[in-house]
Order: sequence, then structure tokens, then C-alpha cells
Amino acid sequence: MLGTILLTAANAVLPIVALILLGYFLRSRNVMSDSFVKEGNRLGFRLFLPVMLFVNVYEIPSLANISWGIVIFCSSMVCILFLLGMGIAAVTTKVPRQRGVILQCAFRSNFAIIGIPLSVALGGQEALALASILAAFTVPLFNILAVFALSIYSEDHKIDWKKVIGSIIHNPLILGVVLGLGMLGLRGLQETVFGRVVFSIKRDLPFLFSALNSVKAVTTPLALIVLGGGFTFSAVRGLLKQISVATVWRLVVAPAFSIGCAFLLSRIFGWFPTGTAEYAALIAMFGSPVAVSSAVMAREMGADHQLATQLVVWTSILSIISIFGLVCFLMAVGLIV
Repeated sequence: MLGTILLTAANAVLPIVALILLGYFLRSRNVMSDSFVKEGNRLGFRLFLPVMLFVNVYEIPSLANISWGIVIFCSSMVCILFLLGMGIAAVTTKVPRQRGVILQCAFRSNFAIIGIPLSVALGGQEALALASILAAFTVPLFNILAVFALSIYSEDHKIDWKKVIGSIIHNPLILGVVLGLGMLGLRGLQETVFGRVVFSIKRDLPFLFSALNSVKAVTTPLALIVLGGGFTFSAVRGLLKQISVATVWRLVVAPAFSIGCAFLLSRIFGWFPTGTAEYAALIAMFGSPVAVSSAVMAREMGADHQLATQLVVWTSILSIISIFGLVCFLMAVGLIV
């Protein structure tokens, strides 16, 4: 029994790890250059990930398939982790530029790059559909709260509302999800007005839909390889406490607290149904490492970029162990089949 659980968990997590390690190996051998990694990240963020999210949302049968209970739960839990993270940041360091970075790590996961492929590996296409819907609500929330996190600990302690609104309007991931939801709503409107779907990209523009699917197929491998190629193991002297506290919170406390609350709400109060797909999405949402873009945002907003980079690296590496352990535990207790 234990061997089966370990093997299944390994098959779910290790392919992701292997692609990250491949990227690191290629970069260390100078097969990939710094400019390639930089452009790969930019291309993934601006094109590949938005296209993948669009296709995933577009392929949902209808808005009626959305489990609003788990959407509300995940959005609320992100806000709760944000508030708890403020306390963690305050007791961990007295440096304002570091507090915003630690706060980001407390609530913001790498859901798009690592979380979504992880949910697929654990729960299949049903988990993928659920994760894509969750992305429609949590990706904008992540970005809004990230700007708040870095603004409230800035030197002037003022929130730049133009940056908040701009991060929402111009975020490619948000645009991909919103466009997918728009097409999904249009499909439902056609069925209501005409009794059938008059126009469908998949049916009427098959060449375009095929091209979009080809881009989607490239997205996850490219993103993970480029992520591995961007790893740097710089010195952590003077940052050990901050890195340790933030990493333990992101990989252990946040998923344990969030998934524990989901279990109680579903089993005791029956608030929303939970199965393999739901728990796979929850692991992806709350158990994945801090978002890679958090380091980019920290640099742009004057926060401690070195600490932010270290948190991306170490939470990504150590998530191999934490996600593996979490999957094994949930399989052992029968929450993931």
C-alpha cells in the first residue's frame, strides 16, 4: 500500500522536477544563455501561459460547471493568508523592504507555472478545468494583493492605485482568463437566444483552435525548463532567518492550514464537495512555491530583490519534498485516489 502511494506521488511530482532540473543543467552547461532565459520567461508570461489559460477555460462545458463554493473558499483563504502574513512579516524582520517580500511569499503561489501542471498530474482533466477556473479569480487577486504588500512597506507607505489598476488591466494571465470566460459566456448566450451554438472557434475555426492547442502543449515544458534555467544559488548570509521562516510558511503552514480548513468545511458542514480533483487543485493553489513574478515585482517596486529571488529558488527546490509529502499523506488518508 505504502509503495503504491509513494510511486503514484512520485509519478505526479517528479516529471515537473525533472524539467526544472533539465533547465538548470542546460543553463549550467551554457546551452541556454541568460538572454534566452529572460526572453523565455517573458514569452511564457506574455503568450504561452495566457493562451493555455484561455484554452482551458474555453473548453469548460458551461458556466454552470463552476463550483462556486471552492472558488469562494480559495479566494477567501488567499485573503486570510495575506492578513496572517502581515503578522509573520512583522515578527520576522524589522526591515520594511523585506517585510513586503515575506508577505508576498505568505499568500502568493506559483499557481500558473507549477500549480496547474501539478493539478493535472494529480487529478487529470477534471482538476485542470477546476484549476483554470480558480485561476480566473485568484490570479487577479494575487496581483492586487502583491501590489498592496509591496506598497504598504514602501518608504512613503502610499499605495499607488495606478499601479494596482494597471497590474490588473495589463496582466496577460488575467487577460487570457477573462477572454476565455467571455467566450464561454458568449457560447451560453447563443444557446439561450438561438437554442444552439451559432459560432464556435473549435468548430468554425479549427485551424486556429489547433494552433492554440499547439501553443498550450508547449507551455508547461517551456515554462518549467526556463524556470530551472533561471535558478541562481547566491549567498544567503544575513538572510537565513527570513528565508527559513518564509519558506516554511509557504510550503508547510499555508497548505496545511488551507487544506485542513477545506476538509472541515466539506466534511463537517458540507459546504462544498471535495474529491481528487478538488484536493489536487488545493495542493496546486496553496502548496506550490512562491510565484516567479514576485521577484520581478519586488525589483520594480523597490523591495528587497535579493531576498525575493532567494525565496523563489528555495521554495521551488524544497517544494519537491513538501509536495511529495503532502500528496503521500492525502493519498494515505484516502482524499486523493
